[in-house]
Amino acid sequence: MIRTARDLLAQVTRSFRLPEWLPELKDKQVLRADAIAGLTVALILIPQSMAYAQLAGLPPYYGLYASLLPTMLAAFFGSSRQLATGPVAMVSLMTAAALEPLATAGGEAFVGYALLLSFMVGLFQLAMGIFRLGVLLNFLSHPVISGFVNAAAIIIATSQMGKIFGVEADKGNYHFEYITNVVQAAMHDTHWPTFAMAALAFGIMLIVRRHNPKLPAVLFAVIITTLLAWLTGYERHATVPLSQVGTQSVRSALMLDTLQRKHLTNLSDRYLEVQQDFRAKAEGVETEDEALLIHRQDLEQIEFMLDQKKEQTESHHENLFETMLYAVGEGEQRMFYTAEDVVEHLPEDRKDEPGQAWTIKRYLNNEVTLETGGKVIGDVPGGLPGFRLPSFEWSAMVHLIGAMLTISLIGFMEAISVAKAMAAKTRQNLSADRELIGQGMANLTGSLFQSYPVSGSFSRSAVNFNAGAVTGFSSVVTVVVVAVVLLFLTPLLYYLPQATLAAVIIKAVSGLIRLSPMVHAWRANRHDGIVAFVTFFFTLTLAPDLELGILLGMVLSLVLLLFRIMKPRVVFPKLQEALLPEEAVADGVMEDGRIVRMRFEGPLVFANVAYFEEQLQNLLATSPNLKVLIIDAVSINEIDASGELMLRDYYRRLTESGIHVLFTRVRMPIQEMFELSHMYRDVGREFFHRNPVGVYRHAWQLIVEGADEPEEQVRMTGPDEPTYQ
Repeated sequence: MIRTARDLLAQVTRSFRLPEWLPELKDKQVLRADAIAGLTVALILIPQSMAYAQLAGLPPYYGLYASLLPTMLAAFFGSSRQLATGPVAMVSLMTAAALEPLATAGGEAFVGYALLLSFMVGLFQLAMGIFRLGVLLNFLSHPVISGFVNAAAIIIATSQMGKIFGVEADKGNYHFEYITNVVQAAMHDTHWPTFAMAALAFGIMLIVRRHNPKLPAVLFAVIITTLLAWLTGYERHATVPLSQVGTQSVRSALMLDTLQRKHLTNLSDRYLEVQQDFRAKAEGVETEDEALLIHRQDLEQIEFMLDQKKEQTESHHENLFETMLYAVGEGEQRMFYTAEDVVEHLPEDRKDEPGQAWTIKRYLNNEVTLETGGKVIGDVPGGLPGFRLPSFEWSAMVHLIGAMLTISLIGFMEAISVAKAMAAKTRQNLSADRELIGQGMANLTGSLFQSYPVSGSFSRSAVNFNAGAVTGFSSVVTVVVVAVVLLFLTPLLYYLPQATLAAVIIKAVSGLIRLSPMVHAWRANRHDGIVAFVTFFFTLTLAPDLELGILLGMVLSLVLLLFRIMKPRVVFPKLQEALLPEEAVADGVMEDGRIVRMRFEGPLVFANVAYFEEQLQNLLATSPNLKVLIIDAVSINEIDASGELMLRDYYRRLTESGIHVLFTRVRMPIQEMFELSHMYRDVGREFFHRNPVGVYRHAWQLIVEGADEPEEQVRMTGPDEPTYQ
């Protein structure tokens, strides 16, 4: 328990200790096994991480950045030896969904917010680990997780449809609108080379997996499709002077886009100047100072203008760079027009077929770079990522709180599930709190070096384990391989088709779509089944607001849990003939209702005290011959003050009305509670029995002998009541 600053310091010191596996690296066999496993994971991680970065709305190379420092730090500070941390599909999807309202995917602002989200997630996970708050994960029940994961996997897979068919579609307000728009666009404008490339990637992965599951199928698909794209001219681009863009509105829009971005930069610089000036003037000045208030108003006004300008600029830029142009002519005479303008410039035989569509990729120094054909990931900056602070904006941080909580919990649930599965096989000690610290360090420190949120990967951890990884050093080897790719091999990634990455994503998440756990939850418990299917339905329909789906599932599961606590099962078992005295059986006590046994299957707390009373009232109303009530407490594992007072009250009422009350099989924690509350003293220990044999004999004795009159037995004392003798 952390009570003082010294306790906190000691806990932090214990949290950041070196991994236990470091001395084991002296063994060459361990080093060799980890090196092989690390290389194997890297061959899968490199293409997979770029695919997941694309899913997150970031340039693909940010996936490689997220595979460096986070992967190594999670291995050093976590407790699992084989957990492979890095970009994962679920967290990538939630990142994109959280950031889309703030900025345009792929833009500088979007990247800055992604780093901010990673920083927030890491800080929250780190705090949870240090303060040992892993218990919060109990609020995410298995049905909630099952419903959410299935829905999210479907959302991830369908979000790649546009890249599979090579079409652009309006995303709309909800994900199902995007699917509808993609289907409509694909019916008329499918880019068949793109579709063929995606189909080829799927085919390669399936064939390799079927013939030799140990081979990295993803890597084979990436290499073959990249080579094919390079050899066939799958992607083409051209850089032309602005004058060769024939449509005047597009030329004007390009120049306006440049001016808007300059204005946005100037406004951002002005905002920083005013902010610094405000902070300098605010030191030691009363907050009610009139000049300071005016200065604050200026700052808020510039911030409002900056937000508006950002939104306008990003919207204009996105629309402009989605504009399709068509080429007329060759060489320096080639001109590019929109679909509306190109018809009048085409020869008669091409009026109905304007040819391939070109889109704008870049406008710089009065030159326009256009691209056509299939989409490739393009230029990947060489070198390792440098230090970069996230975009610390208060409004953005407030907006991202919900996503931070969802990603922190779901991401860690994914990581700890994998770690537990492997720990069960290797019999290693696993600490959920240390794993939280490892994941927190990965996200927090990674955010300072251009990494977006990461988590433990199901597929790569399994590969790491099956490849023979012994310690976390395998993750260090993986990081080294990724670093080598970034330093020396990035030009080879230029022609990697985006359709291939989309196929990689769909193949990876297809294994997450498992409806059987939801069906099993329904069969095992109707309430759990309802929670699973409600979470699944609302996550699908409310996407991209994924946190709403999981929040609804959590609230519903807690409500149903409270309902179960409020109305637990109450059973009146038939008396057991073998446990009753022979004379009692002969006297017909089993049929006449003079002895009734009641079993309350749940805790007896304030939430269900009224229900317990209701059941007793129903029993009294339907049992006119009742002489002895046996309360079987075997299923009561908790009684609070309200429950204890209710038992006292009903004991007194029943005994006064001529009905004896006996207790049997009271659990040890309840016995301790009865001792402290003087229940034993006030009722009498002789009315409590450890087993049914004793309680049945006592019940029959009370009936046969008449025992004492009930009025003489009442010795109950409540908090403010006198003692009766």
